[in-house]
Amino acid sequence: MDINSLLQPFQHFGVHLGLSRIIKLLANLGNPHHQVPVIHVAGTNGKGSVCAYLDSVLTEAGYRTGRYTSPHLVHWTERICLNKQPISAAEFSKLILQVQGAIQPDDDYPTQFEVITAAAWLYFAQAKVDVAVVEVGLGGRLDATNVCDQPLVTIITSISREHWQQLGPTVADIAREKAGIIKPRCPVVVGKLPPDAEKVVVLRAQELQCSYIVPQPADQIAPGWAEYQTIENSQTIKYPLPLQGQIQLTNSAVALAAVEILQKSGWVISQEAIVNGMSKTEWPGRMQWVTWNQQKLLIDGAHNPAAAHVLRDYLDSLDTPKITWVMGMLSTKEHRDIFQALLRAHDQLYLVPVPDHSSANPVELAKIAREICPELSLCQTHPDLSSALEAAFTSTNNQVVLCGSLYLIGHFFTISPSK
Repeated sequence: MDINSLLQPFQHFGVHLGLSRIIKLLANLGNPHHQVPVIHVAGTNGKGSVCAYLDSVLTEAGYRTGRYTSPHLVHWTERICLNKQPISAAEFSKLILQVQGAIQPDDDYPTQFEVITAAAWLYFAQAKVDVAVVEVGLGGRLDATNVCDQPLVTIITSISREHWQQLGPTVADIAREKAGIIKPRCPVVVGKLPPDAEKVVVLRAQELQCSYIVPQPADQIAPGWAEYQTIENSQTIKYPLPLQGQIQLTNSAVALAAVEILQKSGWVISQEAIVNGMSKTEWPGRMQWVTWNQQKLLIDGAHNPAAAHVLRDYLDSLDTPKITWVMGMLSTKEHRDIFQALLRAHDQLYLVPVPDHSSANPVELAKIAREICPELSLCQTHPDLSSALEAAFTSTNNQVVLCGSLYLIGHFFTISPSK
């Protein structure tokens, strides 16, 4: 039976925050999460790349490392990895059946995310991992991953106003939810947060008597190279930075601050493991250069305003005056703010639906885009991604950028003739 069919029965529950169902489910499975040392990572943006850095460095240091992230780009199996290798489809299906079998007739039916999260804990316990790097799905306090009482390190990468419908209308409300993963006396590492959010997170860390670190961003010392100053003894570590964009100076520093905390607790992670681990980090679909029909294309999720600003800053740093955008967005996203961050006079815009998801209507998006940036030199809708990319590359010498939704990027990988 394929993974989609196995997960189908749980699909209609959507997002249903709360810990009672996952706690009951894990108890029925023998509480596998109690056997797994955890680094827990929350944040609006940047949490995936921080997980990827940590996974790569810890694997390089010789530790048996699990990684749990979401969403996936192409295959469900990408969500659960051991030493950077995705779980096999057969193993994944076996775990889902095991989890399904643990649901008692009188239990509240779990959501799809809870079932996959339980499967991840089960897999990591069975594989006897030394550590699992676990990314929060949504928010933090009530997220299904928030069942570990004593994480080795808790990380909050960034906070901006996303998923406010579920987490609360202000940045402080959202910070309160994300700070819900902080546990008594467990060290906390935090990226650059807005002042309102930082206040909330610092207060929570102090209440729970946690040591609290806000590392300085690393310095760029050459294209693709950064330098991080250790917090403890001000040593410098020079390392390659394969992921693109200024934001990775912050994300990589957050990951390395967490590595320092582990080293202080006796984990053996050499400078060589750090340098090699950072250089081997991969995090597809985020500011990634690929080829489409022998032409250079930049792809990025950029699915919320903060991520869109990061993408625009990166393009500005490359001095690319005019961009041809190929975009699709989910109906739930802040379309206006994303366009505001990205679009400039004389850019071109091709809009497409995001297949198999709750997509925003490209015609309505075109209307908003023209209001935001009346000086677009072209604004068209296309029924599908292939025809939009075809048209974009035929009509222009501008740099073509595909963005707006990680699901759209995942779809690109399924149809792309070359990567």
